[in-house]
Amino acid sequence: MHSSAKPKPLYTPEQRKRRDATVWTTVQGILAPVQFLIFLVSIVLVVRYITTGEGYVAATVSILMKTAALYIIMITGAIWEKVVFGQYLFAPGFFWEDAVSFIVIALHTLYLYGLLTGSIEPLTLMFITLAAYITYVVNAGQFLWKLRVARLQSSVPA
Repeated sequence: MHSSAKPKPLYTPEQRKRRDATVWTTVQGILAPVQFLIFLVSIVLVVRYITTGEGYVAATVSILMKTAALYIIMITGAIWEKVVFGQYLFAPGFFWEDAVSFIVIALHTLYLYGLLTGSIEPLTLMFITLAAYITYVVNAGQFLWKLRVARLQSSVPA
């Protein structure tokens, strides 16, 4: 059966005002495409290393840059959620996005651990990175979907 109930809006009017007023929305809007550009360069370098065995240092530097961008966007995103929703993470409207973000962070952190301790071979590190990047693409898709939902909901009169 189909329910005739309207879906719950992503933002209440008060949350929308806070979202639109906070600098953290702009910060997220800048960091997200920067992180994506770093990802695009890095994925090419990682695949190059996996397929040819060349360019390990370049791939590693790009992964470290992507990891730094990820940590920064996660911290600033948590601040954004606190400002908009009153809690640092797992606000109801963004629960699954945050959950998948933690998988991405865990994979990047595993990469860092393996790199810094030397306990994981370089090729395995690259495959961990691929897993992190695939999960990141899923996560980016989740956020793009939420952005679309928010825009559609904001264009519908209350």
